[in-house]
Amino acid sequence: MIIDDNDIDNFINERIIKSSLFSENVYVHTSAKSALEFLKNLESVKDIPKEIIPSYIFLDLNMPIMDGFQFMEAFQKFSAEFQSGIKIVILTTSLNPSDVETSKKFKQPIKFLYKPLNETMLKEIE
Repeated sequence: MIIDDNDIDNFINERIIKSSLFSENVYVHTSAKSALEFLKNLESVKDIPKEIIPSYIFLDLNMPIMDGFQFMEAFQKFSAEFQSGIKIVILTTSLNPSDVETSKKFKQPIKFLYKPLNETMLKEIE
């Protein structure tokens, strides 16, 4: 899953993820709120196939209405079982050192990456 308010970044990142065979299915959300709603719906379905649930979330930090850190706070309210299969990767243009420090307060993310995404980055997080 990609959560980023920039359509061009989403298009490029989706293509990189698919062409590198990192993932066959990629959900793209241009807002953290819509991504949370999508995940809430998935969590509420009983006996949902694991392949439907995203394994990774590539999360932008700087978005309007709800930023990446607010998304991570909300994500922590999901059940531990649901969260356990999902890894969050921050994918941002922010060079602010405090963003890296703030991200360490969460049990997620597993990685902090700077845009643009590339195939080498994907290989490092698998």
